[in-house]
Amino acid sequence: MRKKKIVVFSGAGISAESGIKTFRDSGGLWEEYRIEDVATFDAWERNRELVLDFYNQRRRQVMQAKPNKAHHLVADLQNHFDVQVITQNIDDLHERAGSKNVLHLHGEIMKGRSTARPDLIYPLKSWEIKAGDVCEVGSQIRPHIVWFGEAVPEMERATALSEEAEIFITIGTSLNVYPAANLIHVVHHHVPKYLIDPGEFNLDYIKNLKVIKATAVEGMKILMDTLKQTA
Repeated sequence: MRKKKIVVFSGAGISAESGIKTFRDSGGLWEEYRIEDVATFDAWERNRELVLDFYNQRRRQVMQAKPNKAHHLVADLQNHFDVQVITQNIDDLHERAGSKNVLHLHGEIMKGRSTARPDLIYPLKSWEIKAGDVCEVGSQIRPHIVWFGEAVPEMERATALSEEAEIFITIGTSLNVYPAANLIHVVHHHVPKYLIDPGEFNLDYIKNLKVIKATAVEGMKILMDTLKQTA
């Protein structure tokens, strides 16, 4: 029997319960750094050592973190549904929890890529990229991250996947980061939509949306019982 297609769109809130912070936790700072100093291509051109060190520390933090119950419950949905995860997060916690189909909109901290050739992408075996680590064409390897001001190359694919959703679940995102926040608007009007987040939202204009005002872990526990009845 064909399984219904669920698209899960996750943001920083799902990884926060694993101890991974975001810049939005501290008024526009990310681990006490200004975004302009560590998360733009201009910053990379200006001070590569600083940018490399910043992401090396983020990578080490991710490697020490563990998937939480919300990540595992998202993976458990695969037992009942055809599940596609689209995430704004750069960590690999969805994959480590067992999710098979994960699309990273903003890149992956556990990969590096050529500065000169964006198509040359390398999995990282340790937490560190060093100055002087170069790709096969001799260009410095940079974090495989979509920085502020850069295009989001997976956005077209994410939009197409969202249009195919038969159930759409948003977890732990403020819906303030564009263009990713547009995904909920391309989901068909008749499709059931769920938003799990403890924040305040004014989304009455979105049809068939149920807001579960809770953390990612508590919200997924609540939602699982509902979803199993619709599988």
